[in-house]
Amino acid sequence: MGQGKYTAHIAVVASAVGLSLAVWGAAALMDDEAAANMGNGPVAQAPDGKPAAPDRVPPRKVPVSIAHAAEAGGQAVNITIDDGPDPRWTPQMLDILKENGVKAVFCMIGPQAQQHPDLVKRVVAEGHRLCDHTMTHDTTMDKKPVAYQKQQILDAKRLIENAAGGAKVDYYRAPGGAFTPDSRKIAAAAGMRPLGWNVDTKDFEQPGTAAIVNTVKNELSNGPTILFHDGGGDRSQSVEALRQVLPWLKQNGHPFSFPVITTP
Repeated sequence: MGQGKYTAHIAVVASAVGLSLAVWGAAALMDDEAAANMGNGPVAQAPDGKPAAPDRVPPRKVPVSIAHAAEAGGQAVNITIDDGPDPRWTPQMLDILKENGVKAVFCMIGPQAQQHPDLVKRVVAEGHRLCDHTMTHDTTMDKKPVAYQKQQILDAKRLIENAAGGAKVDYYRAPGGAFTPDSRKIAAAAGMRPLGWNVDTKDFEQPGTAAIVNTVKNELSNGPTILFHDGGGDRSQSVEALRQVLPWLKQNGHPFSFPVITTP
């Protein structure tokens, strides 16, 4: 790429993820293998040549492929919750998860996390994992320029991490599943595993609690990662469905896990 474009590209990535070496930002446009191998290089250094601060070390090695599998394998399932945090619905979902001893992945919108840092910190404190769900939940991201995708992903990561007090963001989930090869590379280069789903409860359509619960029961054979929502509208049905689904999953021999991060 030309020198001007290269410099602009590095500036965007470096400011978003707090990296001190340009090479780590450049990985966003490398091929899949190169992006997946990021994180194995030498220790990062600050501009003055001294070792970088802990939050400036290169991100871990993360594959660019979209994750669905559960870390625990077997019959384990992954609970993922999108579009928050929301001051009304997120606390209720956290309470239900706590009552059932279940950990989940919360896929957060950047500005929502910025507005509700107390909820982000509670998510982390209670042992759940964070996921980047972009700045504006643009479901047409796959039709937008790479620079736009990068801004949506990395700006949201920065806001979520700041709200969380520095806790890492483990995953990236494209709004509506609108992944692109470039967006997956951008996320992986920043240490976030692209995250898909197997069971779409369609709770965002508010089909009724029973319909949401039945979708989980009927489609669980599709795979272990289940999608709920705690933001973007009235989530009372989602809350009640989660309350019913978790005990049912336990009774039917499904332990709870997190989606894989570093394995293919």
